[in-house]
Amino acid sequence: MSATLLAELPHWFATHEDEDEDDLSPFQQQLARDLERDMPHLDELRALAYDLWPPDEGLASAYLGGYADDAVITSIAEQTLAGREKAGEIVIPVAKWYSQLEKEKHQLTSEWMSLARFPVGDEFYHGNFVIRHDDLAAGRLDRAYSVVEFSE
Repeated sequence: MSATLLAELPHWFATHEDEDEDDLSPFQQQLARDLERDMPHLDELRALAYDLWPPDEGLASAYLGGYADDAVITSIAEQTLAGREKAGEIVIPVAKWYSQLEKEKHQLTSEWMSLARFPVGDEFYHGNFVIRHDDLAAGRLDRAYSVVEFSE
């Protein structure tokens, strides 16, 4: 097991210099406007964090703690929404699925944290253990959730 020190910001907090504002969904555009309004020094904070801890310079193959990976949050959000639909709690029209998914992901990002993230087998698979903040605080480690993500 090894660990590294790096600055990790939530997915919605990180810069998206490659993305044109027109490529963002209406929810993502509103979120960006809200962030600019609520955090007028966000660019300076990002610059400071990345100057102190440049991204991708860690040498560890496993990461302990931090924010849950975006792919993991997406998986949890999809399962949550599908489960609520199956239980009859909500009905989401197909045309609204992705906007509802974005909102669910944003909510879940503040509820879940990573316990560990590590490669599994080769460079394309990563194992993740995540847990809700309140479950970790209460010591309910049996409620940790494992997710294997594939990236290629």
